[in-house]
Amino acid sequence: MVDSGWALAILCIVAFVAGWVDAVSGGGGLLQVPALLIAVPADSPTSALGTNKLSSIGGTFSAAITYARREAPDLRTALPMAATAFVGAGVGALIALRLPVEVLRPFIVIALALVWFLIAFRSRWAGERVVAVSDRKRWGTAIIGGGVVGIYDGMLGPGTGAFLIVLLVAALGYSYLRASATAKLVNVGTNAAALIVFGLGGSVLWLVGVVMGACNVAGGIVGARTALARGSGFVRIVLLVVVAVLLVTLSVDLLVR
Repeated sequence: MVDSGWALAILCIVAFVAGWVDAVSGGGGLLQVPALLIAVPADSPTSALGTNKLSSIGGTFSAAITYARREAPDLRTALPMAATAFVGAGVGALIALRLPVEVLRPFIVIALALVWFLIAFRSRWAGERVVAVSDRKRWGTAIIGGGVVGIYDGMLGPGTGAFLIVLLVAALGYSYLRASATAKLVNVGTNAAALIVFGLGGSVLWLVGVVMGACNVAGGIVGARTALARGSGFVRIVLLVVVAVLLVTLSVDLLVR
């Protein structure tokens, strides 16, 4: 349990900022998970992961609602992707409870580096785009992509929103803004599945997660409104920054270990 009011206050500030980041580009877990690991050193790493899911789910849900009022998500993609991501996240959380996930770090670093370069140098992705895709490609992206990203979210989490946004932009031709709106619905599903598994496994600090969750909700609403006001170009820039920070953080952690 968090051992001081100051620690909880800092976690709340982190949760607000994480909610903002998550709403715009994904990657809020990059802030929340390390903060929880520092604030709750006596608990296992899975407690930080489980509490992060409790804090995040409210912010992601509120951001999804805020987006839906202005930028309608593509439900033809979001619903099947959320379903497979839900299952994948449950599987990933079960793996996290039972097996060390350190072996995945090098592959995650490589994937993040590829994502960053694609965002930075595929200039045709930068603007508002309308690309016709077949139902087969849409369903394939939703089912396979949703399942794979869901497993990652259940096991580790940070950067899930960024992976989803880039997947939707690259495979289905969405603008960054519409991809972000659609990704939020999918992310609600992954957070819910992982939270159920972590909760049943006793790896959630419920009081801390609820308090952080209230701040995360506020950050999510502000972040979604900011993204809607600033447009796809702003989402792309924030996404580049978040992926770069996540890439550097994981790379340094990998070298230290």
